[in-house]
Amino acid sequence: MKNNEEQKLVIERRKFLKTSGAIAVGATFASFLPSNVVKASKRGGTLSMLVQPEVPTLASYLSTSMPVGQTASKIYDGLLEYNFDLSPRPCLAESWNVSPDGLTITFNIRKGVKFHDGHPMTSEDVRYSIMEVLIKYHPRGGKFKIIESMQTPDDHTVLIKLKSSSPALMMAFSGYESPIIPKHLFAGKDIKNHPLANKPIGTGPFKFVEWKRGQYMRFDRNPDYWSPGQPYFDRIVVQTIPDSATRSAVLEKGDFQLAGFGAVPNNDAKRLDALPNLIVTTKGYENFSPISELDFNTKVKPFNNKKVRQAVAFCIDRKFVIENIWFGFGKPATGPINSNFEAAGLYTSKVKNYDVSNRIEVANRLLDEAGYPRKSDGYRFEITHDITPYGGEWKSFGEYTVQQLDKIGIKARLRVEDVATWLKRIYTNYDFTLSSNWLNTFADPVLGVHRLYHSNAIKPGTVFKNASRWSSPLTDKLMDMASVEPDQEERGALYQAFQKILVEEVPVTWIHEIQFPTVINAQYKDV
Repeated sequence: MKNNEEQKLVIERRKFLKTSGAIAVGATFASFLPSNVVKASKRGGTLSMLVQPEVPTLASYLSTSMPVGQTASKIYDGLLEYNFDLSPRPCLAESWNVSPDGLTITFNIRKGVKFHDGHPMTSEDVRYSIMEVLIKYHPRGGKFKIIESMQTPDDHTVLIKLKSSSPALMMAFSGYESPIIPKHLFAGKDIKNHPLANKPIGTGPFKFVEWKRGQYMRFDRNPDYWSPGQPYFDRIVVQTIPDSATRSAVLEKGDFQLAGFGAVPNNDAKRLDALPNLIVTTKGYENFSPISELDFNTKVKPFNNKKVRQAVAFCIDRKFVIENIWFGFGKPATGPINSNFEAAGLYTSKVKNYDVSNRIEVANRLLDEAGYPRKSDGYRFEITHDITPYGGEWKSFGEYTVQQLDKIGIKARLRVEDVATWLKRIYTNYDFTLSSNWLNTFADPVLGVHRLYHSNAIKPGTVFKNASRWSSPLTDKLMDMASVEPDQEERGALYQAFQKILVEEVPVTWIHEIQFPTVINAQYKDV
């Protein structure tokens, strides 16, 4: 170690935070750090990190919010963690076994683990968390409905029987996605309004201390953490700063050491990356695999017409958008499945290509064929374009989209609303024609893709599920078959067929695979 100040900022890459799939969100961004981050033998100091926006709750067992998950997973562990390649590694489960037919999963629970109140964590806490809380109350809890039964023959064994094989299920046991909560404190209580929602007690590397709303959260080191000597920091302070310029300034000054998940705007991230005291990385989001898109309401005119949807898909120049609106962070999206799944054989780029040089000519021809000729004023029809309310870059993207639509004779006006109003409009009332959006596809298509395109995901009032109301027996069948197919090659073939059909039908038009910049104080490097 070179000096005391460096010692304060040293972090052990794998265990500082609990992961959410393949990313470190446990105590917060361990896997976001570059590969040369030091595994220190000494510990101490405070990590000050930025989260934007401020979370409404720390009840990650009820929420799919990324800021909620990234903060609460410092407190909660899951059965498993995940590497960058999405392969599982032990957490609360020190080992596991999947039967040859894929119908039985056995988890061997780590001994000696305690909740932050000193109560032992056992297999019964696992059963309660999954079967009584997550499956009933978590927005993505439906992934556990494939479980036929969960038995706990002793305090350290969990035996899961499945109705059918589910290759995706092993990707669903992170502390971010499936936190293990204390049964002795939750059983028989109102889960949705529990007093521990914002004073969480888990088994994770940090203990909740206080939350001054609008100011900061404080988490202190768990001295009884099951992984010896870890975590290395004594304290984490989480703060929200509404003004983006101020967030960048405090990172530049060194007042804060960490900010991710888009807390720093992309244009500032580019600038900060050139400074010697800061590092910017896009690693660590592999488990989320987010994609930006334009959602069509396929049940109303004009977007109930495939050719109209295709015309809009053609008119967007994805490379231009990435370079000029997201400042180079990202890559063109080709369809509903992120290219992060290519190594697993689930992704294909061999789909209908909407990135062509004569995009405007093609789009105009399709609109003519669809029966929407230009009128005397030069426009074919008029629509309202809703903007996802998550910052200035989305407003810029909306303005660009309006300009492109104008070139093909579609007059569009922008509508900007607060998050709650936008969510109700898109996911409850379906009162829109075209809206920008971005969604995570997660560590497996079953977890993140099916909810966006399966007909059984059309559930008014449930956010981030099939806003376009796309419904097709064929794509439903392909997803259903892929969800239970144990052979990875066959599973890949099913998903590739699914992508080809969906990209042709284009119920949404996919824009880019999002890369979030994480800004890290350079004292993490080469310590």
